[in-house]
Amino acid sequence: MTTNNARYARNMAGYGANPPAANWPGGARIAVQFVVNYEEGGENCILHGNAASEAFLSEIVGAAQWPGQRHWNMESIYEYGARAGFWRLYRLFTSLGIPATVYGVASALARSPEQVAAMQEADWEIASHGLKWIEYKDATPEAEKADMLEAIRLHEEVTGAKPQGWYTGRCSANTVALASEIGIFDYISDIYDDDLPYWIEAGERDQLLIPYTLDCNDMRFATAQGFNSGDQYFAYLKDTFDCLYEEGEAGTPKMMNVGLHCRLVGRPGRVMALKRFMDYAQSKGDVWFARRIDIARHWQQTHPPVRFERPSRMDKARFVSLFGGVFEHSQWIAERAFALELGPAQDSPIGLHSALCRAFRSSSQDEKRAVLKAHPDLAGKLAAAKALTEASSAEQASAGLDVLSDAEKATFTALNKAYMDKHGFPFIIAVRDHDKASILAAFKQRIDNDSDTEFATACKQVERIAFFRISDLLGGGAS
Repeated sequence: MTTNNARYARNMAGYGANPPAANWPGGARIAVQFVVNYEEGGENCILHGNAASEAFLSEIVGAAQWPGQRHWNMESIYEYGARAGFWRLYRLFTSLGIPATVYGVASALARSPEQVAAMQEADWEIASHGLKWIEYKDATPEAEKADMLEAIRLHEEVTGAKPQGWYTGRCSANTVALASEIGIFDYISDIYDDDLPYWIEAGERDQLLIPYTLDCNDMRFATAQGFNSGDQYFAYLKDTFDCLYEEGEAGTPKMMNVGLHCRLVGRPGRVMALKRFMDYAQSKGDVWFARRIDIARHWQQTHPPVRFERPSRMDKARFVSLFGGVFEHSQWIAERAFALELGPAQDSPIGLHSALCRAFRSSSQDEKRAVLKAHPDLAGKLAAAKALTEASSAEQASAGLDVLSDAEKATFTALNKAYMDKHGFPFIIAVRDHDKASILAAFKQRIDNDSDTEFATACKQVERIAFFRISDLLGGGAS
């Protein structure tokens, strides 16, 4: 058991087994969202003040940066995206009446006024793709934020409005926090971890994140183990759509992202596969084709943020005060659980139960026995004297053990004594799983078990009782 009192930042829980009903407009079974990445003119280039040429996502196999030199072929390939690929995509989208979101690199947009005018005429959303299309993994937070602010300034200067969405792409571990801190974005998309939007708490601000895609992305035409042909690309998009559409039919609608690049899918040998997929998706009913800002606004209205007190963010005093009684009169279990590597996964009943049970299971046999002996008899003297803990009292009452006939009381008294005499600890059962009759039946059956078997069974029942108590404390718990 780790005892470094670490707090784990990553969220491996998400929505869990029961994601929220998206409730897409019109009862759509799926939301399909296309992103046109506009990076041409914003990539690494000596002319842009970068130290080397671009080496990412082009037709040049095994491309490497050329420090201090222009890469004429690389520049020309990027120029194809602006000069020809963009317009091919523009004609396709507008002819089919499908909306798009543009991830626009601010410096690229500034160098492409005709393309920007066309985006605006088509009512495409123009979100920000940063100032330049460069790598930020080694940037200081100060330098990255300065580029963000300059990107916003230039974006507004070029388009006439501030961006409502943000996606850096080649980001750092600080990107989402920095963009949230700026505080103007309806959504941020530098994540790939879900099929639905979700909220995070960024200080006092609730920030919506809309996950993006690297699999349904034409960048795989330019990467190892990627798409070799339009047929592969179409098949992958169709399979993704079919899976999500089927899930939508089953009552859990999701979102499908499709990422595009003008210099990649804008080539004639690829764009027809994209068109085939668009035609296929349009042939189905109950499909919502949306911009990302439309999805953001829908989620804000339909699923507003809900804050709750998260166990993983509590200080020790608060954590122990709330959960110290989950295991009867055994506060030390909560104290040890607090020392574990807690994170968002422990902010749900199942997750917190896991942490507390780990502390219990890793304890000594004597400590476990003490936990068992801390539990009261069923319908025993403490109950009669109304000296049970609040949780135990409510649990026993839920099975009707607080209203027994004289004969029933005599039966429980005799069983309690016989069980304690044989096993050395009280009979323990999660009464919420039972009624009075099944409790008595289990009592009579288990009393004949050997003590090792009963010890193990009682420990499992203690854990089950703890789960019910945690669920009460967290109110069902959100992930």
